[in-house]
Amino acid sequence: MASGTRPGVHATVTASLETGEQTAHKVADGVTERFAAEDVAASLSDSGGGRWRVALYFRAPPDKTAVRAAVAAAGGKKTAMALRFTRVRTTDWVRESLAGLAPVAAGRFVVHGAHDRRRIPPNRIGIEIEAALAFGTGHHGTTRGCLVALDRICKSDNGRRMKILDLGTGNGVLAIAAARALRQRVLATDMDASAVRVARANAGLNRVDTIVTVVKADGVSARGVRQAAPFDLVFANILLGPLQRIAAPLRRLTSPGARVVLSGLLPAQANAALAAYRPLALERRIERDGWTTLVLVRRRRRPG
Repeated sequence: MASGTRPGVHATVTASLETGEQTAHKVADGVTERFAAEDVAASLSDSGGGRWRVALYFRAPPDKTAVRAAVAAAGGKKTAMALRFTRVRTTDWVRESLAGLAPVAAGRFVVHGAHDRRRIPPNRIGIEIEAALAFGTGHHGTTRGCLVALDRICKSDNGRRMKILDLGTGNGVLAIAAARALRQRVLATDMDASAVRVARANAGLNRVDTIVTVVKADGVSARGVRQAAPFDLVFANILLGPLQRIAAPLRRLTSPGARVVLSGLLPAQANAALAAYRPLALERRIERDGWTTLVLVRRRRRPG
């Protein structure tokens, strides 16, 4: 999903609006994809009552018309008209964007910022994420669904030797969670160079950089991905279209008994994803905040 950056620049202008959760994530993702990664950051917070606040942080005063156009393309003209621009004091805008984010629990995992590091219970696995944009912080239903799926997989498969792949890793949350919980090596990929840098930094921050390898790769056809196969556990937290396109080659990269965790899906899209990944069987369906996560399994062939 959308990824974050940590360029260490200063914000002079913010833009904010309130809307529904799904629209909020689409807006944050759309704006951060439209503008250079070093020029903008986005944060999301739950305002209650089904409303979410989107805050955009710009390094320099932006072209307001261009920003509204990006918001309109992602969330519609009415959403774009609700956007309000504010000039703020010079500050560390990454820290500013994280300050209002509360820790998010998903199973045994708690995704948090540095400001909540000391508040994580000892019986939980804390995942500290400093570069937070749109998807991938754990606040989004797709990431939370994957973490819940991982938690359940850990209870049944912990201790078994596994090869793990995280496609479209973004900030690296899922790769870090898998490495910390299963203590296995993880290959994480993303097509965005900024995401790769951030995921590597976050892996180091969480002390799993020796077992989490993050590489720039587009999809599953990259040589490094094919050479590392077959995989016993795969995370693909992207969107329906890309999930359908990579279905056939991804199935070929899995080992017998492997689990494939698909997310980034609306409930109405689940059947289309299942159809694309046949003959993998549905093991579990997880619903979080209007998003669906599917856990599929490649059945082992019976003797004879």
